[in-house]
Amino acid sequence: MTAILGISALYHDSAAALVVDGQIVAAAQEERFTRVKHDAAFPARAIEYCLSAAGLAPDDLDYVAFYEKPLVKFERILESFLALAPRGFGSFRQAIPLWLQEKLHLRSRFARELARSRDRPLVFLDHHESHAASAFFPSPFDEAAILTLDGVGEWSTTTLGCGRGNEIRLTHTLAFPHSLGLLYSAFTAYCGFEVNDGEYKLMGLAPYGQPVYEEAIRKHLIDLKPDGSFKLNMDYFRFGSRTMTSRRFERLFGGPPRRQESALLQRHADLAASVQAVLSEAVLRIGADLARRTRLRNLVMAGGVALNCVANSRLLRDGPFEQIWIQPAAGDAGGAPGSALFVWHQLLGRPRTANAADAQRGSLLGPEFSSAEIRAVLDSQGARYRRLGDPQELLALAAQALADGKVVGWFRGRMEFGPRALGARSILADPRRSEMQALLNQKIKFREGFRPFAPAVLAEHAREWFDLPRGHDSPYMLLTAPVAERQRTPISPADREAMDSHPDFCRRAAIVRSTIPAVTHVDHSARVQTVDAGRNPDFHALLAAFHKLTGCPVLANTSFNVRGEPIVCTPADAYRCFLATGLDLLVLEDCMIEKAPGADEVSTAVSSTRHEEATHALV
Repeated sequence: MTAILGISALYHDSAAALVVDGQIVAAAQEERFTRVKHDAAFPARAIEYCLSAAGLAPDDLDYVAFYEKPLVKFERILESFLALAPRGFGSFRQAIPLWLQEKLHLRSRFARELARSRDRPLVFLDHHESHAASAFFPSPFDEAAILTLDGVGEWSTTTLGCGRGNEIRLTHTLAFPHSLGLLYSAFTAYCGFEVNDGEYKLMGLAPYGQPVYEEAIRKHLIDLKPDGSFKLNMDYFRFGSRTMTSRRFERLFGGPPRRQESALLQRHADLAASVQAVLSEAVLRIGADLARRTRLRNLVMAGGVALNCVANSRLLRDGPFEQIWIQPAAGDAGGAPGSALFVWHQLLGRPRTANAADAQRGSLLGPEFSSAEIRAVLDSQGARYRRLGDPQELLALAAQALADGKVVGWFRGRMEFGPRALGARSILADPRRSEMQALLNQKIKFREGFRPFAPAVLAEHAREWFDLPRGHDSPYMLLTAPVAERQRTPISPADREAMDSHPDFCRRAAIVRSTIPAVTHVDHSARVQTVDAGRNPDFHALLAAFHKLTGCPVLANTSFNVRGEPIVCTPADAYRCFLATGLDLLVLEDCMIEKAPGADEVSTAVSSTRHEEATHALV
């Protein structure tokens, strides 16, 4: 047996993954255990979980792999600060002590944290090698083109290459500061969202706007070549600063950055639409050039930009590849399994057989809890619950509650690895109800009202409801697709006027556009998750029960958390979130808890303040 621990840490979304004899047996982000969103700390708890899941001790590890090369990254950071000096000195002053105290001493940190009696080989990989390995080795392809895109690793921001059998080869690269990820993050910050957290908000805002600034972006900010290579005009950016943009950027787009939590204007939606259009076109051009270089028909992707499902869908729809597979944890967290798999296949030369479904195991790689463990938590909190020994009865009751308009917290099986809730730690609702999108945003998630929700759909019925490309599923919620024409509903003249001109994004989001309005975005798109019985039989069974009851094989699926918190990990996390929000029903494995109608402590009018109070009360 060969056990390899992969680690990504100390920037954002720290994670650990354990690969045993070439199989990913466990993976989790540190944030799920510490409850600190995007936690960058050394993933001690995630490592502890991975080892316990396999029944191993630190001394059982044969290799430890780290997802990037800290010394090379430190060199780039120093050079970047020097190039910006004296601007960005505040960021420099904050960053350097952390590097000198911690990030440059990882060998001693690993020895201390793992407390092994004897050393094992410690392997430092290139950041984009880890991304590439995470994309290709778990993919369903014997050979594929490889594309990685993110903000920046050590120096690389974009890499191109190919994978065959048990080997990957990266052949072309673009280097910092020329980065599609940083370009998109600059607009994220300018529109008042947090970098490394709010990029998906910018993507969700884009359909409310028109790409009226696209020409200005192409003329002044990015020189995009026909082959997809590009160069940013650094006169408009300050990547070493908090704002990421210069005064020249502000003059070009009509003012200073939006303050967080201030009003969103149509201009911000137009900016989002414009940079999204540029990003999608750039990804399409890069993909076309990669296909020409490699002459391969399959593509795998990773890196933070690969979480942009709109750009992914444009590449799949208009690009040259027949099939595309994207690492579900495409951001830095995915570097943990990627680095471990790179050691197994590339460095040790172990063979690889592609799995037709993929080797990611549905990305259900995190902790799970027994019924006894859950009951112990609930009993300690004095919770009143039902235990349902018959799985079919539980499914029938949950499906009926959803059909009755109740919002359900669904906690079953192993936690998802990656940023998407895929039916193990999910909040679920009936997508046919026009009020559900607003209710979920305002009374459950406590988040911006313009944001859409994803549909989870039975894979066997997906094309009746969404215009997915023939032969393509979307099991990891990384593609968008139009709602099928047959499911759309006519828009009244009054609603049409509001949709085209009303400044209130929430009002525009509330307009009914289809038979499943809660998951239909303003441009009739949806970020689809296709659910099959192979990857997640439990969630598939719930969807099937809801379909049998209602004739609709779709549920609105959003992550089981509230704004500002990571997805729930433990039964205690889930119960706390249940108490502090407007959730009506909680399913924890075979236990079911329903709120008493009208009870003060579970009112659907609960505020975010109440949420904070409940968080502190349940420690």
